[in-house]
Amino acid sequence: MANYPQLDDQVGVWKLKDVNSAVMGGYWREAGSRGIFSAGRDSPNDINIIDFVTITSAGNATDFGDQSTARRYLAGCSSFTRGIFAGGYPVQDVVDYVTIASTGNAADFGNLTVARAGLAGISNSTRGVFVGGRVPPNTKNEIDYITIASTGNAIDFGDMISATNGNSAMSSPTRGIAAGGDTGSETNVMQFIEIATLGNAVDFGDLTDARRSAVGASSST
Repeated sequence: MANYPQLDDQVGVWKLKDVNSAVMGGYWREAGSRGIFSAGRDSPNDINIIDFVTITSAGNATDFGDQSTARRYLAGCSSFTRGIFAGGYPVQDVVDYVTIASTGNAADFGNLTVARAGLAGISNSTRGVFVGGRVPPNTKNEIDYITIASTGNAIDFGDMISATNGNSAMSSPTRGIAAGGDTGSETNVMQFIEIATLGNAVDFGDLTDARRSAVGASSST
């Protein structure tokens, strides 16, 4: 049987009739339809609970498992197969992962280059990137990255334009954007990286209003 291109490892050029044959034959891999929510705070306590939903079906979340540590203000990112959780408060450098298709407790992935909370996560199908954050009283400008398929410690990627905590992040398959946040006061700056290319963040433009602790969402474009 031919090895058909997959969502997370596409190579080559494929004829439409071959793609159709793969889809109709049931051997064109799907990305899946599971969403995962992890950690946070149930006042007065931080929690380590991981829940999941099936995105295509409305309904309540179901228990997935637990993280290795209770925390809040952490970053999340994913490939088509793995979910990654990094940093958080109490300030830590812990990186955990889960296999999205299989419920169970998170396992140790490695450590960030700098322990911090309030960082943001960016990813494509192969690389996870963590930007900014805070180690009270200092805000951080670090950007570090992991290869999601291979466990291990994060590696330096570059620096943000300015040290930023509590920014929102989003990505396409090629570019990651960090928007807003706290640089000592709220900011409207948006900055971006090319996920496949190491280096410092570059100015993208401005939000309509300065703000922090927002969230981001995106399509591939």
